[in-house]
Amino acid sequence: MSQTKEKISGAQIFLECLKAEGVDTIFGYPGGVVLKLYDELYFERNIRHVLVKHEQGGVHAADGYARTTGKVGVALVTSGPGATNAVTGIANAYMDSIPIVVFTGQVPTALIGNDAFQEADIIGITRPCTKHSYLVKDVRDLARIIKEAFYIAGTGRPGPVVVDLPKDVLMGEIPRAAFHYPEEVNIRSYKPTVKGAVTQIRKAITAIKRAHRPVMYIGGGVVLSNAHDQVRELAEVINAPVTPTLMGIGGFPGSHPLSLGMLGMHGTWYANMAVHHCDLLIAIGARFDDRVTGKIEQFAPHCKIIHVDIDPTSIRKNVRVDIPIVGDVREVLVELNERLQVEAIEIDWLEKHREWNEQIAAWKREQPLRYADDGKLKPQYVIEQIYQVTGGEAIITTEVGQHQMWAAQYYLFDQPRRWVTSGGLGTMGFGFPAAMGAQIAHPDKVVIDIAGDGSIQMTIQEMATMVEYGLPVITCIINNQYLGMVRQWQTMFYENHLSSVDLMGGTPDFVKLAEAYGGVGMRVTKKEEVRSALEEAIALRRPCLIDFRVDREEDVYPMVPAGAANVDVIPQPDPVVHR
Repeated sequence: MSQTKEKISGAQIFLECLKAEGVDTIFGYPGGVVLKLYDELYFERNIRHVLVKHEQGGVHAADGYARTTGKVGVALVTSGPGATNAVTGIANAYMDSIPIVVFTGQVPTALIGNDAFQEADIIGITRPCTKHSYLVKDVRDLARIIKEAFYIAGTGRPGPVVVDLPKDVLMGEIPRAAFHYPEEVNIRSYKPTVKGAVTQIRKAITAIKRAHRPVMYIGGGVVLSNAHDQVRELAEVINAPVTPTLMGIGGFPGSHPLSLGMLGMHGTWYANMAVHHCDLLIAIGARFDDRVTGKIEQFAPHCKIIHVDIDPTSIRKNVRVDIPIVGDVREVLVELNERLQVEAIEIDWLEKHREWNEQIAAWKREQPLRYADDGKLKPQYVIEQIYQVTGGEAIITTEVGQHQMWAAQYYLFDQPRRWVTSGGLGTMGFGFPAAMGAQIAHPDKVVIDIAGDGSIQMTIQEMATMVEYGLPVITCIINNQYLGMVRQWQTMFYENHLSSVDLMGGTPDFVKLAEAYGGVGMRVTKKEEVRSALEEAIALRRPCLIDFRVDREEDVYPMVPAGAANVDVIPQPDPVVHR
């Protein structure tokens, strides 16, 4: 290596710090100012570097790695366009509270602000979409900053942290004896509240005991804090139905009798009815997003609201809350469940909520998830077959659009960290590289990206990465040759003015494209071909793309129109065949 035994360079400090954090994978793309780092990576045997084909794909891959492992994901890019290409991935992780650290190269400190070649103020650019960011100005500060970056990314409400690395910092050296990776972090201005206030937990228990129509509403915080067991315990103890947000899917078993499925704009009819008519809403690790609440003035109008979240700024941000509890979701639920068992042991919860659960069962019978069986290949049927063939055990990633909603509706997730989707930012092109990150983290699992024919083309170049590294990701394109969700809105709300949504003349032959990259391509046009194609793709253990040519005009239902109340949800039009 280039440094002497007495000296250690900034690049070597970087790698030593990552190893101390337990990092085993970096998703990256080299460039001029980070060449010193890549020179040191040449000798590194304990950290795997995955060369992606675009920086956005690298950050999404780090995101998918983080979501499915619970660890902090790591991406490395160069300065200028390398850093700006990463911004979408950073913003996506920020909106969904995903712990990643993105290291960006930067021009030498003396040139910062001089419009040097490939200079970009990435700290300024990403300030609105990072949890925190650092510009390292001295190699002596590097170890401390990396320690803080990982700590901030993975604690409290998780999120992305950017660390900007000038070339001279990576090239600089300090005496090896002076290098020390901190064991602890003490940031005076950053002290997340973990334990919930006992007085508030007691108020919550009182409200739970008094309620007759409770609903548990869970968000991504349940998954991020590994609180799924505690959520299930509470639901089963008090016999309360549970509805997840898009990000909360997997936080409660989708096949459980108390599961209502997703609520909100494309949630189930009965989940929206239950929330509208409940007398107690127990919100856990959720932020009352507009896609969940619909018209805010008419959201859950008859109830008290308990809100548990580690982020105090999320409480009372969008809706009134009667009992706020700031703290880590898992820690709060452990305390609440223990106290509830003692304080409410005399209550027969099954009997107490019998009438409420009977009403919900009636709603489920009245408007179940359903779709027409008219001989065409339906996207919902494809999702159902993916679920059946995988036994619900696959890691499923998605792009954004109609296929994302159908996957959320028709694939039942009984475990957390099996559902990987872009919720807050709604990033087309997310699922494909995210699947790559998930597959690297879980090499023995079946990983499937459910994609649209529009979304997949935004990051399709990562097929080359999957082939290069032998990643057997299966991509199921729900191909209706439209930008489907935009078409649906234009049809429903813009007098069918189909403007710039028809992809019939603008999509490639996906089978040939997969083969051109060195993967496997298949095409399915009939119902009877779906299962065998999926089984073959799983057995191959190679990067595989299946082009499912589905009904072009199929819409996602139920649907709450923008600005409407959830109680005004539009159900699936008849005639249909119930599923």
